[in-house]
Amino acid sequence: MNAEKIPDIIIGRLPIYLRALQRMADKGMKTTSSQELGEHVGISAAQIRKDISQFGEFGKQGTGYSISYLLDKLREILKVDRIWDVALVGAGDMGHALARYQGFVNRGFCIVLIFDNDKAKVGEKIGNFVIEDTSTMIERIKEAGIKIAMLTVPASAAQEVADKLVQAGVKAILNYAPISLNVPGSVKVQHIDPATHLQRMTYYL
Repeated sequence: MNAEKIPDIIIGRLPIYLRALQRMADKGMKTTSSQELGEHVGISAAQIRKDISQFGEFGKQGTGYSISYLLDKLREILKVDRIWDVALVGAGDMGHALARYQGFVNRGFCIVLIFDNDKAKVGEKIGNFVIEDTSTMIERIKEAGIKIAMLTVPASAAQEVADKLVQAGVKAILNYAPISLNVPGSVKVQHIDPATHLQRMTYYL
């Protein structure tokens, strides 16, 4: 299967299915149908069947999907059947919240390094982590072999930090700064700007 051939919009729906299936499994459910899954996530049964069939045949006509099997397969497809180490850059309010958030590990991610360029913050602790100086970032990320970073720095610093992350060998950046980043084609960037999502919603109010 060529990952590049699957439309990104489909990849974006897989974590939504994964989360709903996990909730079903937590309730002790063993099987589900595309209809039932669709009701949980607000996506049509036909769309779910079409999305999942891009990766193979995981269900049987009439019996639906085995929840544990589909969970395993989706984790494998999304490569979260392992724990990914993550570097966090920016120890402001958002950085503190993300560093303390407990919901990453059970979904395949673990923050292992935190950086900031504010000398007053360097050496401080957030939970079990000591904030490190961004001047050591390239070297430390390379050493640790980290491929994923979260960026919670001001917009004015985001591009410079992104350049350093690329230099360090990072291949995926989750960007909370309200600015688009220029990175090589081999690096995947996901932008998370809550204000943009709020503005998208107010259109409907």
